[in-house]
This record gives sequence, C-alpha cells and structure tokens, in this order.
Amino acid sequence: MDFEFTDDQVSLRDAVHRWVEKGFGFARRHALAKAGGATRDVYRELADLGLTALAVPEAYGGMDFGAVEAMVVCEELGRGLVNAPYVEAALVAPTLLAGAHDALRSKWLPQIASGKALVVPALSEAKSRYLLNQVGATARMQGDVWALSGVKTLVPAGDEADAFIVSARMSGKTDDTTGIGLFLVERAAAATVHGFPTQDGARAAELHLALTPAKLLQTDAWATLEKAADVAVAAYAAEAVGLMEALVAITVDYMNTRKQFGVNIASFQALRHRMADVKMQLELARSMSYYASLKLGEPPAQRRRAVSQARVQLGQSMRFVGQQCVQLHGGIAMTDEYIASHYFKRLTMLELCWGDSLHHLGEVSERMQDTAGVFA
Repeated sequence: MDFEFTDDQVSLRDAVHRWVEKGFGFARRHALAKAGGATRDVYRELADLGLTALAVPEAYGGMDFGAVEAMVVCEELGRGLVNAPYVEAALVAPTLLAGAHDALRSKWLPQIASGKALVVPALSEAKSRYLLNQVGATARMQGDVWALSGVKTLVPAGDEADAFIVSARMSGKTDDTTGIGLFLVERAAAATVHGFPTQDGARAAELHLALTPAKLLQTDAWATLEKAADVAVAAYAAEAVGLMEALVAITVDYMNTRKQFGVNIASFQALRHRMADVKMQLELARSMSYYASLKLGEPPAQRRRAVSQARVQLGQSMRFVGQQCVQLHGGIAMTDEYIASHYFKRLTMLELCWGDSLHHLGEVSERMQDTAGVFA
C-alpha cells in the first residue's frame, strides 16, 4: 500500500503549517486561553483558508475532500495547538447533516463551508457516559413544530455557536438505539446556554432546552450518529499525533540545552532510552491514526472496530508520551507559562473526547469474532 501523500495533500498540509507559523503562535494561544477560550475569530481564519469547506459536498459550496485530507489538516492543527472547534463544526456537523432533506442542507451546508455559520453537535448528556444511545432529551410535536426538552452537556464552543445539532428521543426507552432523531436548533431559539472554559483553554457549554422549537433532520439516526462519532475519533487521533510530535520535538530541544553535571542531559543513556520509548509510542500512534482514517469508508461493523482499535492505541500513546515528556522536563513543564504544559493538557482532554480508552476497549471486545480455533 502506498502511504505517500499526493501533491494536493502536501500542498494542503503546507498551507495549514504556514498559517500556524505566522498566525497562531503560542503567545496568541496563551492569551486566548487566559481570556476564557473564545475562538470564533480563529475559526473565521480557518474558514478563510478554505478548511471549513473540506468535508462539505461540492454541490453545497464545499471541496468534498476525503478522510485523508481531514487527517492531514487535523495533524497540523494539533502540531500548532490550535484551540478552535474545527473537528466538531467542520467535520462532524456536515456528517450529521448528511441525512437531512435537501432544503435544510441547502440552507446550512453552504454557511458551514464558508465559515459564516458555526454549527456544533450537542449530543452528550450528564448520564450518557460516552454512549450516544443514552438519550434523555425528548422530541414532541406541538402543532406542526417539533419541540425539544432536555439538557445537553459539554457542547463545544456552545456559547459561540449559531446553531446546534441535537439528538433527542422520539420513541422507545432511554438506551434504545432506535427512536433517536436528529434536530437542528438555532441559537436564537435555544432556551439557555451556559458557557464555561475548559481545562485545555477552549470553551464548552450546557444547552438547556424547554419545549424549544427545532427542525427535524433525520429520524432513526443511530447509523448517522455512529458515523459522526467515528469521523470525530479519527480526526482527534490525527490531532493527537500532531500534538505528540510537537511535544517530543520541544522535549528533545530542552534536553539538548538543559545541563546537569556540566553536560547536556540528552547525553544520559537512561534518558535516551526513555526518549526511544516515547518515539516508538508516537510512531505506533501515527500508524493507527492512518488506519482509522483509511477505514472510515468501510462498512459500519469494520469501520467501528477499526476506529476503536486505533483509539485504544492512541489513548495509550497519549498518556505515555505526555507523562514522559513532562517528567523529562522537570518542574518547568507544569507551569502555565511554558508551552509543554499546554500540549499535555490538550492530550489529557483528547483522552476524554468521544469515548476514553476503556470505553473503546469495550467496543473492540464486543466486535471480536475470531476464536483462533479455540472454540471450533
């Protein structure tokens, strides 16, 4: 299999890299985080680069690129520690809108592609624990309008968004995979949005719905929810690779300048062995990130297992690389003024996005069918 990037993919990566180098240094990121994490201006700059059109079909003003292009972009955004809701708004939202009727797609997909509208998913609930089928929010018809009630948590950039894509139960029990609908709620119609900063310098919100009017996107939306989750996990895997690669480079640079007993600590054999282990975990993560992105086009059963397998390895690598790099720095890596601490925080947050390692280990276990002849 050829793992070389095409010329177009290399150009895309270089364009994002140049923007990060010029327009999103650590000083800017740190200032945004200290100010509360609002990043709508950053998102507009990504739109100016055309990145918000990446996953939108050409018929709606997008570029209709694939999973590999999204992986390339997310890796560079991770390397630059860009804290904008790119994955949720530019990759997940178009996936969730794919099942809507054409009138709604024609209204919202061009606005997503241009960056004019920030549309984010509101799928998580306090009791769901990564399970997208645990939906307590309800949808009921009032006259000829759908009305939603419930509370959605950890909505990315929720207090900056123009609209929300909300999962709500139309029928069935709270944990059924059937009876779940997807709805679009405009910010003006939302009952209450409580925004708050997150540990990694971004923002999230709680969305309170009380018979809030909504537009129906899709009934029986379980398959779409699963696809959106896999798109998010693969994208975050790519971002994590970029984060780890940058953190490793920062750590190597520190070890080559920090002296102890009159010599650079990079010359210590024990520390060199630890860095070799760190590099190995980084490359394992990179290969599994590629695997996840390349499997997004497979049938649901194979795709879900492959993405969860990748996520388990990414979780192990993120934890190991983050902890080792912080320890190799010493106390300076724990300070808010030093860049390494921000990479570590973001890696820690990614471990909890769209299912932690234990959750995805369970997903892999449920889908293991091979017996190696033991029970044959």
